Amino acid sequence: MTKALKLCYCVLLLHSFFLVNAANKINNEEIKMDFSISFEDSKSHYVEVTLNFDNLPSKTTNLVLPVWTPGYYLILNTPRYIVDFDVKDEKNQKVKWKKSTKNHWTIENGSTSKITVKYRVFANKKSVAESYVDSEKAFLMPNTIFMHIENKIDNPVTVTLNKPAKWSKISTGLKCIDETKNSFYAKDIDVFYDSPIYIGNQKTIEFENEGKKYSLGVATPQGLQEDKFVSDLKKIMTATTSIMKKIPYENYSYIMMEAGGGGLEHWNSQAIFTKGSFDSSSRKDYLDFMNFVTHEYFHLYNVKAIRPIELGPFDYNKENYTTMLWFSEGFTVYYEYIIMVKAGLMEGKDALQYLSGSIKKYENEEGCRHMSLAQSSFDIWSNFFNNESNAKQTTISYYDKGPTIGLVLDLEIRNNTANKKSLDDVMRFLYNEYYEKKGRGFTEEEFWSVSEQIAGKSLDEIKNYVNTVAEIDYQKYLRYGGLQIDLTPLKTEAKSDKFTEKNYTISELPKPTKLQLEIRKSIFNF
Repeated sequence: MTKALKLCYCVLLLHSFFLVNAANKINNEEIKMDFSISFEDSKSHYVEVTLNFDNLPSKTTNLVLPVWTPGYYLILNTPRYIVDFDVKDEKNQKVKWKKSTKNHWTIENGSTSKITVKYRVFANKKSVAESYVDSEKAFLMPNTIFMHIENKIDNPVTVTLNKPAKWSKISTGLKCIDETKNSFYAKDIDVFYDSPIYIGNQKTIEFENEGKKYSLGVATPQGLQEDKFVSDLKKIMTATTSIMKKIPYENYSYIMMEAGGGGLEHWNSQAIFTKGSFDSSSRKDYLDFMNFVTHEYFHLYNVKAIRPIELGPFDYNKENYTTMLWFSEGFTVYYEYIIMVKAGLMEGKDALQYLSGSIKKYENEEGCRHMSLAQSSFDIWSNFFNNESNAKQTTISYYDKGPTIGLVLDLEIRNNTANKKSLDDVMRFLYNEYYEKKGRGFTEEEFWSVSEQIAGKSLDEIKNYVNTVAEIDYQKYLRYGGLQIDLTPLKTEAKSDKFTEKNYTISELPKPTKLQLEIRKSIFNF
């Protein structure tokens, strides 16, 4: 090779080197995602969305709209509500695009690294997992409104809420970065999608507890005894901290909407429907509601931080299957009762009534002879809102049997360790080891390994209760806590010749031992 050719070859190598490095630099740089929303046609339930993207790394950009909401195990047909989709470049020239799947929009941006996407969304679903807008208010689930760039979940995002002047308040757990513009920030798409937004004229209350900041937004505050209610919220959170020893947020928002059904947990907030007022008709009515609030709050730990490994990172395009929702949901039901007792808002005997009700609900239905807890978790994508005529004969709910397994496991651990260890130790270990240290969820094998390590024995019998339809030996486990259960048949016509309906009411065991009494007092405070 001649000297001139060598020189030319070196120049070409250097040129290629710089091109590759420049491309790598672009690919590694953060994409700017600046979103906004307005409400010009809110009376007709429409919102107008603008997505500004800058520093796009490739010539083709795929935008994705999720088809489900974390914590809500049902595929939603959100893409059908998108209309008037349009893309322009920085020179305001139209950019070609096409729909590649039901929830993917492929944009041919070419050499243009900056684009603006606009579309409208029909938001007319009164659900904790979907969005609703009218002339008086807006409840936004960001994952049903805003698209994201495929495979760019870790990218931060800002959103500006151009609310009508007559709407005075915004309730959300998102971090506000500009109060005058109503601009908010999320560190990544997962947090953004998990941060509901309520805009309207709701009553708002700001308060602090244990060094953290809280906001309470109440759409229908009739009957609200503000001081008592805030005090009770603080008691619930303080009781939870006494169990978990950690608080995984700096600020948290309670969003309590108008009359409706259901609630949903989030990293920085909870969004729940109320009965339309805070006038409780009875003590039980108030306890039911506060149990509900506690349930969604404890989900912050159990399912958000402590989670089965299948539940994150999420695939928003399809079902995310796990066999452990009996733990995520069922144990959260168990803990809502324990926390309420620890907070002094409920008596231990009240908690036993709730647990007795759960047992009756699934044991006295034929489905408990056909569906295991693990199966009920895995098949929830098919059985969510299952109103088929044979549902009670073929299925069970992990909301009912799950808390029973929580109680059984707690009693087993306490009995085998002379009440020196409990289910609380399992929860704390999972939080510290997998959420904090490893930054991931846990496998089913890891869950049982941790539980057995803390219990100091094999838990094969309890595992069998989860994975099969074997009958639970209630008397054995309840006796550990100085309790018993009434298994006498009910005086009603049997629904099936396969089993007889029973009472299933839990009560105190006469003359408990010192250890039994200690365990009962540790859990139920009596």
